[in-house]
Amino acid sequence: MFTELIIETPEENFELLIAELADLGFESFVENENILQAYIASDIFDNQAVKELQNQYEFTYTHQNLQKVNWNEEWEKNYQPVEIGNDVRIRAVFHDPDPNFTYEILITPKMSFGTGHHETTSLMVEHQLGISHQNKRVLDAGCGTGVLAIMAHFLGATNIEAFDNDDWAVENTKENIDLNHCNHINAYLGTIETVDTSKRFDILLANINRNVLLNDIPSYAHLLVKDGYLLLSGFYESDIDDILAVAQSSGLELMSKKSKNNWVSLVCKKLN
Repeated sequence: MFTELIIETPEENFELLIAELADLGFESFVENENILQAYIASDIFDNQAVKELQNQYEFTYTHQNLQKVNWNEEWEKNYQPVEIGNDVRIRAVFHDPDPNFTYEILITPKMSFGTGHHETTSLMVEHQLGISHQNKRVLDAGCGTGVLAIMAHFLGATNIEAFDNDDWAVENTKENIDLNHCNHINAYLGTIETVDTSKRFDILLANINRNVLLNDIPSYAHLLVKDGYLLLSGFYESDIDDILAVAQSSGLELMSKKSKNNWVSLVCKKLN
């Protein structure tokens, strides 16, 4: 038996809430306009833990037990393609292709990490489109569904690593790699400490969250070649100064910034 949690909250809270709920054992998520549906095995559902999140994020919610959930039906009913400008379309396998877009990324939307609906993912993709990936070595830190790594493949990168600390995300990334016929991506379970410190990358992608970024930016900088690019997102406008302070102390220079609905994505370049 599964428990369905229905949360009413502004969409800008979705990504943080999904991360928090995943830590509580929720297995799948469906995003609608200001409504987040989350599913968990009923025997591990902890209503008190959800109430504690409610105090932190100030949302309203209801929950109910479901005898059986047809996940495919839920996804097909709720997941809509994401269009990023006129260049990129992120769609599920059950949507028809659209030849009007230069790139179409296919995903199995088993979870909502990095499906493209969140501002941070689309901002990162927009930045990627402006940076040459041809024959580059790329690291996707906290890959989620693998969208950014797959985008790097489509843009010509030939050596791509992608990791996440969630085995569900890694499994989904591998499925999406196969769907998009990306034979240059190696996805694995791990953290930044898992990456071989002798390796160097031309581009490092990190769409995670403020606290992880503040901790890991020095490691990202170490892994970059001189003049390599670090693309960051997962934080708010109010976090920019803190993020840039760590980046600059790590030998990185701000090159460009994009923002949408208070979410931010930065591109930094390694100076030495």
